[in-house]
Amino acid sequence: MGIIAFIIIGLIAGLIARAILPGKQSMGLLATTLLGMVGSLLGGLVGSLFQRDGRLFDLRPSGIIMSVLGAIIVLFIVGAVGRRRVHA
Repeated sequence: MGIIAFIIIGLIAGLIARAILPGKQSMGLLATTLLGMVGSLLGGLVGSLFQRDGRLFDLRPSGIIMSVLGAIIVLFIVGAVGRRRVHA
């Protein structure tokens, strides 16, 4: 997958994840794109666990659904760490 496609999929996945997860996420466009890109990598890794071709860490397009699920997980973790840091 080209880097431009990866950035665009990351932006779309980050925007969808922020729309699905309730609460206030104070992120700009760049942070949302990075969130989606990290979520896409996480979703791709989880998706590759279900394939039996033996190549676990190959970069491959995981699809928008796994990218969004990965971005939701990352956003949840970032939100939990941020809340813990503010209240501590």
